[in-house]
Amino acid sequence: QVQLVESGGGLVQAGGSLRLSCTASGRAFRLYTMGWFRQAPGKERNFAAAINWSGSNTAYYADSVKGRFTISRDSAKNTVYLQMNSLKPEDTAVYYCAAATARYVSGTYYYPRTYEYWGQGTQVIVSS
Repeated sequence: QVQLVESGGGLVQAGGSLRLSCTASGRAFRLYTMGWFRQAPGKERNFAAAINWSGSNTAYYADSVKGRFTISRDSAKNTVYLQMNSLKPEDTAVYYCAAATARYVSGTYYYPRTYEYWGQGTQVIVSS
């Protein structure tokens, strides 16, 4: 069993920045990939970014956040971060971190189904 705890959400003006954190804890688990998804009111949960845990630090981004968001990890702390710069009102959503603790088909980091564990979500509101 894995528990994910998120922090860092809040209210920010358009053009500002926020840094989200998510720490995984539990017994006898292995992280393969951690990611961030977001869900705006009335919309489905969509992929934002993900990063590999074993081997390379390869990162993946949705087109909507590429160039503005940066995902990173600290393996010693089992923690993933999402640095969000140049925030736009359209970024307003509840942000969820997710952990993939089992092997999965290459390239499926984009899909929520790939991840076994999810955080409680942290609200991000970007004002105009």
